[in-house]
Amino acid sequence: MALLIGKKIGMTQLFDESGTVTPVTVIEAGPCSIVQVKTPEKEGYAAIQIGFIDAKESRTTSPMAGHYRKAGVKPQRILREFRVDDTSEFEVGGAVDVKVFEGVAKVHVTATSKGRGFAGTVKRHNFQVGRLTHGNKSHREPGSVGNCATPSRIWKGKRLAGRLGGVTRTVKNLSVVQIDPENNLIFIKGAVPGANNGVVFIRTA
Repeated sequence: MALLIGKKIGMTQLFDESGTVTPVTVIEAGPCSIVQVKTPEKEGYAAIQIGFIDAKESRTTSPMAGHYRKAGVKPQRILREFRVDDTSEFEVGGAVDVKVFEGVAKVHVTATSKGRGFAGTVKRHNFQVGRLTHGNKSHREPGSVGNCATPSRIWKGKRLAGRLGGVTRTVKNLSVVQIDPENNLIFIKGAVPGANNGVVFIRTA
């Protein structure tokens, strides 16, 4: 399984030989330092810890600084653990880059969606708006949500106004259009969650 931590650069479009345009999201994927390799014999499962974006040691806690020092890598701003089937191809102190996605057709991308703040039911749940004619006072209100007699309360899970966005989302089976190993860029068809410069996690589908 190929996996990487990256940073969303933005969206653009690519043209093929026939002139067909494809909207793509550009992600700076890696290089990611391998901080730890976990084996079934020692930890009970197979996984690797990889870091992304070098951080200042003065901003790293003493336990984590020792963890990075033991691995022989610089402190990392983002550290994540991924399960893998075989750890023999990974070595502590090494690195993985965008070349691991060569020949990969589909990927899953996980990121934090844009936070929209407090939103009403029309924006948050696509409720239908009321009539905008003269005399109508219910334009964007949710309408009747709890009857006075039965059930005389609002059911749990009722779609109402509230905070929108700012949650972890995974978009599956996105197509890999192109890879630029020299600049550590991967071009993925369509949109991925999050704002520009946001951290994304990519793995093979």
